Amino acid sequence: MSAARGSTETPLMRLGKRRGADGVPFLAPEEVEAGERLARDWMRGQLMPSVTQSWSGMPAGGTGGAGAGADIGDFALECRTRVARALDAAGPELAGVLVDICCFERGLEDVERARQWPRRSAKLLLKAGLSVLARHYGLVHESGGAGGATRAWRKS
Repeated sequence: MSAARGSTETPLMRLGKRRGADGVPFLAPEEVEAGERLARDWMRGQLMPSVTQSWSGMPAGGTGGAGAGADIGDFALECRTRVARALDAAGPELAGVLVDICCFERGLEDVERARQWPRRSAKLLLKAGLSVLARHYGLVHESGGAGGATRAWRKS
């Protein structure tokens, strides 16, 4: 499910399904997973802009005791910390496009117009950013090259 609008398909999901002329998916599964993880943490960290007051931090009537709302706040804070670390790992060059497409669910063309980028450039920068995120999250991935596939080391 979409983090921002509650829709069933996001721009990231559509890109994840897209294949090149050679039949190879444009985004590797771990890149899609990295983008979805960022979006989940963004949503759970309550980072979406809102024009109304949020009552999510208020304890529900009769449930929990003193400090029941603190658990929600702590969880949101943990998610925000994970988002900050992930975007720091991506760096300032890639963080913006990751947030625009994965979190705000803006389309590639919309991002390119807003940033005055050449056509098809957002797609390439998104792929680079998702690759960095996948590495940051410790997701194992393979990348094909002239010398064959190489595996990224994974922290244990």
